[in-house]
Amino acid sequence: MSTNLKYLSLGILVLQTTSLVLTMRYSRTLKEEGPRYLSSTAVVIAELLKILACVLLVYKDSKCNLRTLNRVLHDEILNKPMETLKLAIPSGIYTLQNNLLYVALSNLDAATYQVTYQLKILTTALFSVSMLSKKLGVYQWLSLVILMTGVAFVQWPSDSQGTAAKEHSAGSQFVGLIAVLIACFSSGFAGVYFEKILKETKQSVWIRNIQLGFFGSIFGLMGVYIYDGEQLSKNGFFQGYNKLTWIVVVLQALGGLVIAAVIKYADNILKGFATSLSIILSTLISYFWLQDFVPTSVFFFGAVLVIAATFLYGYDPKPAGNPIKA
Repeated sequence: MSTNLKYLSLGILVLQTTSLVLTMRYSRTLKEEGPRYLSSTAVVIAELLKILACVLLVYKDSKCNLRTLNRVLHDEILNKPMETLKLAIPSGIYTLQNNLLYVALSNLDAATYQVTYQLKILTTALFSVSMLSKKLGVYQWLSLVILMTGVAFVQWPSDSQGTAAKEHSAGSQFVGLIAVLIACFSSGFAGVYFEKILKETKQSVWIRNIQLGFFGSIFGLMGVYIYDGEQLSKNGFFQGYNKLTWIVVVLQALGGLVIAAVIKYADNILKGFATSLSIILSTLISYFWLQDFVPTSVFFFGAVLVIAATFLYGYDPKPAGNPIKA
């Protein structure tokens, strides 16, 4: 049963990651009449959906008893205000990160985004060393060097990529790259901070995600009215929403829950395999379907290095057994 759950969670992770990147990219570049949907409102709706999903999971853990659910939420959230407030910092950073991903995919093709975003492995490792005093092995340090080299090759300018960018994207690749880099740093810090909080307390990951979603929706609403208040007053909160927009929102809301399932049921090597498969699928679909990406030998070499780095980072060599003495 556990093996089935392991591969099921990894399959869902591949599907969710690839689908989110491609649909988000497509929704931000699709030419339609009328105003385009506001990414800031999409982030807020995703947080609210995440809260709803986590409440349902807590309800299931409470044996589908409303009274038990109410007691758990009251005891774990309202009666522990300081524990709840700890989630405000990573929640604010995650909200920033989610908004940056929309900016990145408005300016970068899905393939380049997918590979470059793997730099979050590097930032997460560095923050783990500094904040959690983790020790990295030789293979992990080597993988980080390979990762940086691979991303550098992916970002290496070429004539074909420049032509594709002019033809298929009205945005700036530089803006997209900066957005991805900031998202990588925010993802690394918030992830390690969240891990530290989970280790210090005994609250379930679903309760913690409800707290994250609560603050995330508040910060998200602040961003909506600060940055998009004028457009909001003209065309409303749900301007430009269609079926594709709702698919993007639902996929983004499911992201955190899928990652939690993978952490629970799978290991780092299989997670690296899922990430690699997602990169390959995104590259193929970006080229054949979205047609906003022209592959080059330099890109493929960099992508192979990044994929190799994800495997190597999760590699845990088993110590050789002691020889039996006669």
